[in-house]
Amino acid sequence: MVSKTDDIPASVPNCNPVDLADEAGDGAQDGRETSKTSLKESCGCGHSADTAMVNGDGAHGHTEEAESKQDGNSETDGGEESNEQEVIVIQDTGFTVKIQAPGTEPFDLQVSPQEMVQEIHQVLMDREDTCHRTCFSLQLDGNVLDNFAELKSIEGLQEGSLLKVVEEPYTVREARIHVRHIRDLLKSLDPSDAYNGVDCNSLSFLSIFTDGDLGDSGKRKKKGNELEQIDCTPPEHILPGSKERPLVPLQPQNKDWKPMQCLKVLTMSGWNPPPGNRKMHGDLMYLYIVTVEERHVSLTASTRGFYLNQSTTYTFNPKPANPSFLSHSLVELLSQISPAFKKNFTALQKKRVQRHPFERIATPFQVYSWTAPQVDHAMDCVRAEDAYTSRLGYEEHIPGQTRDWNEELQTTRELPRKNLPERLLRERAIFKVHSDFAAAATRGAMAVIDGNVMAINPGEETRMQMFIWNNIFFSLGFDVRDHYRELGGDAAAHAAPTNDLNGVRAYGAVDVEGLYTLGTVVVDYRGYRVTAQSIIPGILEREQEQSVIYGSIDFGKTVVSHNKYLELLEKTSRPLKVQRHNVLNEKNEAVELCSSVECKGIIGNDGRHYILDLLRTFPPDLNFLPVDGEELPPESQRHGFPRQHRHRLACLRQELIEAFVEHRYLLFMKMAALQLMQQKANKDTKTDTPAITETSETTSESNADTTQTQTTASDSQSATELATDSTSPTDNGTPAASQAATDGEENSSKPATNGPLDLASTQNGECKSPLEDPKSREVVLNACKAVGSISNTSFDIRFNPDIFSPGVRFPDDSADDVQKQKQLLKDAAAFLVSCQIPSLVKDCLDHSALPMDGATLTEALRQRGINVRYLGSVLEFVDKTPAKAQLEHFYRIGISELITRCAKHIFKTYLQGVELSALSAAVSHFLNCFLSSFPDAVAHLPPDELVSRRKSRKRRNRVPGGGDNTAWASLTPTELWKNIASEAQSYYNFTIQCDSVDQVVEKYGLQKITLLREISVKTGIQILIKEYNFDSRHKPAFTEEDILNIFPVVKHVNPKASDAFHFFQSGQAKVQQGFLKEGCELINEALNLFNNVYGAMHVEICACLRLLARLNYIMGDHPEALSNQQKAVLMSERVLGIEHPNTIQEYMHLALYCFANGQLSTALKLLYRARYLMLMVSGEDHPEMALLDSNIGLVLHGVMEYDLSLRFLENALTINTKYHGPRSLKVALSHHLVARVYESKAEFRSALQHEKEGYTIYKNQMGEAHEKTKESSEYLKYLTQQAVALQRTMNEIYKNGSNASIMPLKFTAPSMASVLEQLNIINGIIFIPLSQKDLENLKAEVQRRQQLQELGKIEEPTEDSPLELEDKIPID
Repeated sequence: MVSKTDDIPASVPNCNPVDLADEAGDGAQDGRETSKTSLKESCGCGHSADTAMVNGDGAHGHTEEAESKQDGNSETDGGEESNEQEVIVIQDTGFTVKIQAPGTEPFDLQVSPQEMVQEIHQVLMDREDTCHRTCFSLQLDGNVLDNFAELKSIEGLQEGSLLKVVEEPYTVREARIHVRHIRDLLKSLDPSDAYNGVDCNSLSFLSIFTDGDLGDSGKRKKKGNELEQIDCTPPEHILPGSKERPLVPLQPQNKDWKPMQCLKVLTMSGWNPPPGNRKMHGDLMYLYIVTVEERHVSLTASTRGFYLNQSTTYTFNPKPANPSFLSHSLVELLSQISPAFKKNFTALQKKRVQRHPFERIATPFQVYSWTAPQVDHAMDCVRAEDAYTSRLGYEEHIPGQTRDWNEELQTTRELPRKNLPERLLRERAIFKVHSDFAAAATRGAMAVIDGNVMAINPGEETRMQMFIWNNIFFSLGFDVRDHYRELGGDAAAHAAPTNDLNGVRAYGAVDVEGLYTLGTVVVDYRGYRVTAQSIIPGILEREQEQSVIYGSIDFGKTVVSHNKYLELLEKTSRPLKVQRHNVLNEKNEAVELCSSVECKGIIGNDGRHYILDLLRTFPPDLNFLPVDGEELPPESQRHGFPRQHRHRLACLRQELIEAFVEHRYLLFMKMAALQLMQQKANKDTKTDTPAITETSETTSESNADTTQTQTTASDSQSATELATDSTSPTDNGTPAASQAATDGEENSSKPATNGPLDLASTQNGECKSPLEDPKSREVVLNACKAVGSISNTSFDIRFNPDIFSPGVRFPDDSADDVQKQKQLLKDAAAFLVSCQIPSLVKDCLDHSALPMDGATLTEALRQRGINVRYLGSVLEFVDKTPAKAQLEHFYRIGISELITRCAKHIFKTYLQGVELSALSAAVSHFLNCFLSSFPDAVAHLPPDELVSRRKSRKRRNRVPGGGDNTAWASLTPTELWKNIASEAQSYYNFTIQCDSVDQVVEKYGLQKITLLREISVKTGIQILIKEYNFDSRHKPAFTEEDILNIFPVVKHVNPKASDAFHFFQSGQAKVQQGFLKEGCELINEALNLFNNVYGAMHVEICACLRLLARLNYIMGDHPEALSNQQKAVLMSERVLGIEHPNTIQEYMHLALYCFANGQLSTALKLLYRARYLMLMVSGEDHPEMALLDSNIGLVLHGVMEYDLSLRFLENALTINTKYHGPRSLKVALSHHLVARVYESKAEFRSALQHEKEGYTIYKNQMGEAHEKTKESSEYLKYLTQQAVALQRTMNEIYKNGSNASIMPLKFTAPSMASVLEQLNIINGIIFIPLSQKDLENLKAEVQRRQQLQELGKIEEPTEDSPLELEDKIPID
């Protein structure tokens, strides 16, 4: 597989719309490769943003194998290939060819027929022995192979053919590519790109804790049967109760990163470009090199290769030096002139190919690190050249220079999608273009704010300027021309882009053919919000008034409509729950719309129908929109709503709409069923009796879930119509959509897949008979009215997004419709407060939601459709909850999120007044005011700079926003905290009575390091990694030298791999039903499809690998589990960040599998790392910490470090008792684990005490007869015997002195098996001895439980529930 590991410039236009058509051809190739994609390293290759990965990625499974073998990784998982359930039959299998490169032995390479010749090129450029060649052709029997030909189309190429690598003459372009590639090879182990956040590099530290690859390293250390002594003492700061939170261990030093210097300098020479007479001698360009031995040389790159010339810094002499070597490869030439280069380059390449592919593949979107060490800034010609040419993607490799983003984004949408291979190809193209576009837009937005782009309206004041760069349109988030004056001015202008982005995301997910949205990326950088959009062809030439043919450009004063748009938008109306409605235009004529008025329709010069300004796709949130004369329902009023918000653009989230409709649907079914029963009861005819009894039984349990109510309804004959008709509204088509509603984002993509269901057809088609029965028609009518359905004959709830929009008027004839809609909106707002917030808190109480930091908290809110502006209300609700003590972690994370968000709002305006030269001083001053205990933080304004600044005040360069450039320096800590408190009051309606950071930390139990992490991540600050003394009252914590960088914070659409996702979900479902093998196959298939769409790196692949590892583990395949989990950890570090809560959990899983594999020291290192990260991210007081400490305690018990083990286990016991209540089964288990350690220490009294506690809990919770209770009582007996025996021996010793005959006492060191068994229990893994009979029993048991659960009869005990494999996918 093209292991595009070190940014080899792709010499293929990546996704140029022009070639899309034919590339699609190559890639799809009867879609054969789809099923073949078990990319051996689960795709250990990297189709990074710039690889020529045009072909069906999977096709190269085999090459990958060959390559990873040669990588010394020998990690090839044949296992993944054994998919019985192939989606598509594979016709051609791979074959082997021999490759002969100059100066090396011929070697074998596995290829597959769908591959392109180009991909063999890429593999050769990555192999250790051929990586220094870039300019060559492959020849078969003397014929040059075409780079873009597929192998199967080449005549005479078969098993065992010999391909010769033949050096080709250079061109300027090829010479540049060669130099760039050599530079990349030299930099391949250097992490500075990851620290600087460029080229989609990101950090990963796993290999430091596992000493390289996990394959067998841990095992080697066992000598015979003896466990070798391993050092288990954790660093001080990791021990329970430690108060220090150091920052430096966050990025441990990797010894491989100490770069082996191969060259001191490699740059373009000042003699470039060659003069005419030298060009005619074949000179292409000149390089200047300083070797490690301090030799300064000048090189010529000519068409035939590289040689030394006689030029010096000041004299130009292009003649070859003496002795003259001409070498086709720069590496060969340098190896001849510098022995150090030769030695170090070889060593470097060895190390490069040994790294796990996942450490070096590019990620799809850039991940930024908020800390970095001081990285040396080395000379780098390629970097310098890139910075000066506006290189985006590789324009110089693309014919026609800049990319037409709009054309690419829309063309990929138009690709066919009839079958799986077509859909995969289409989704891959969409994903690829989106990630490229996001990268280009981010680069452009930074250039705009840094002042490197000329405005298209340079005469206007800076905040009104607009920019075009690289075919992307940029505008600033200010209210220009008072466009948003009535909606909240700049605050509205700042909120509009994110609302618009949510609209783009929603319409994109529905994916209606023929309706186009703009590529949209929102970038926050240096206090400014920049919206980047692709450009509709022709829009810049015309006035807006002429081009808008649907919607309104003045918020509803003038409105136009268009039939084609109505037809297209009608298709989105059901999945997005948007109601068709009429509004009045300026002539008082009714105009029909199927979206909000601001949504504009423009037909581009390319004839496509675009919609833009989707900021009101979802209905307004009345809790934050006070309207005169309108009363909110009492539920809202009780919480102090409606409240005035900063702007009038507050809308409900899509997740909330889905949950609300779902909730109403259940209500509808219950009402209809109840009424039908009453009717039946009145009729009381013989024939119907059975139906009545059935119905009445179930409705009495009216809170049973949907599916059931539905069957009830359909049992009674006249309700068949009901059932058929009413399945449609839950767009997912599954009656059990209730689960979808809770899964947050997932359901926003579901409606899309099944497309809108046509209501009319159901009404007229299937359900004639029952509707003619007036009784049942009346039942449905009543139920519809009661739940606010827009149709009288079936359940259908939609919202009119224009209700309460200022300036929109409705015709008189739709007055009662508008009234209904108003009521619906009030109900939805009340539903958020009365249902969703309590359900979130309930989920946190029973630990099904476990936020660990600000990001996971906001994700938990959003999955339930709660906007972050409700954070204050959520915290208030928690405060009033009786079980507040068990929600302390949630409350603390909420407070810290609220405070850092307020600080972020203030920081944004603060930065706008700072000129570039004072940026680091301003940021460090702000952080001092925010976090340092030093009371009078003074800004560092060095005196000399002040002088020059005074002089230049007149010709100050215009920064958007302008303002007094030293005003920032006067901020004081007291003032900042006052502002934070007032911001919390006005934005979140939450009172913080603290006027310094120390009071806040004291009052809410926060950690300064956590606040620092949260504010840095939210604002894009990168700080120097060192220990900061926040608490010193004598000097500020930060100086300007500590601020290294400021990164953009980017929001964009995340295109989904729908087919893969369905496979993944059905795999999860199978696993939960106990069908492990089938589940495993589906998940493997999902993994292939994910790889096919996203490339090798993506959060969803991460979730897939984690589940796969867990299944491997349960089915007893420990090495396979290790390999998959290792990939999951690497991927989580690279894609989500090294200290993301998800990464912490992946580390814990990996530690368990390491332990099971006998790699104890590795398991401990991983657990210690997880504990360190957890302390930093959320502190010690968190329910998850109990699990982590139980794991650490158990492993320490296993290696006989009893005292240490007790410290961790007793801490776990304390935390469990606090968060699960003293009677919980988790606490009983904790007591048992502590007792076992005391037993090993022969302190039987303490052991007995703990085991008794556990026994009491089991007895009270489970009853005497339960096996857990019995086990516990057995253990108590055993402990008592041991205690008695010990006492006897002691007495004997006291009595007879030294000659006592002492019975040897049995002190049991715990067996590994017993420790592992406990580890499995606490991690929720139940083992299955895989005999067929057991499996059958298990399935039966699981099904029985499910039925019981459906009847609501069984409250799952918190623990020991079989196969808890509920791994939810994290979504943006």
